[in-house]
Amino acid sequence: MTSPYELKNHQSAANVVWHHTHCTAVDRARIKQQRPVCIWLTGLSASGKSTLANALEAQLLDLGRHTYLLDGDNVRHGLNKDLGMSDADRAENIRRVGEVARLMNDAGLIAITAFISPFREDRDKVRALFAPGDFFEVFVDTPLAVCEQRDPKGMYRKARAGQISGFTGIDSPYDAPLNAELRIDTQDKSVAQCVEEMLAFLTPRIQG
Repeated sequence: MTSPYELKNHQSAANVVWHHTHCTAVDRARIKQQRPVCIWLTGLSASGKSTLANALEAQLLDLGRHTYLLDGDNVRHGLNKDLGMSDADRAENIRRVGEVARLMNDAGLIAITAFISPFREDRDKVRALFAPGDFFEVFVDTPLAVCEQRDPKGMYRKARAGQISGFTGIDSPYDAPLNAELRIDTQDKSVAQCVEEMLAFLTPRIQG
């Protein structure tokens, strides 16, 4: 289904031609001595995505990797502050973030994202932006009951009370990944253990 954003921009996009530059993605990656990839953390609110993404980036920086973290709340303060929480706006939110992550890869960076990104179709569209082997979907598989117990922002409580609507996991669906590259269970593991698991997977895949 074509979104309102795609319809609005179709005419102007038809007149835009790609400008090829002298410096390539290969050049930028070579100087950083790493393979640029996108690490896409998805899961319910309060599943631990942002915590794990932050800890992962810190570890990668300690290892001398060049990274950038895109966090779900942070991008809505600037890049996506014009978007609401309708299904169409959520899809556009993910589309924009996917395009930014791709630009970061083009700059030679390892892009890490932490978004609920509830709809499988939207995540698959982002995956399609990247070359095979450059996109890693990480399913932070924390049960709804555990997320509700954590509830640091009180959002589940408000959703259960009917104070907010369209909340993922309560009255809006979450399409769990079917073939994520990595599944992280945060119930019985520390943050350090989860990050170690992610690093074990990622390290051989980001060597320059």
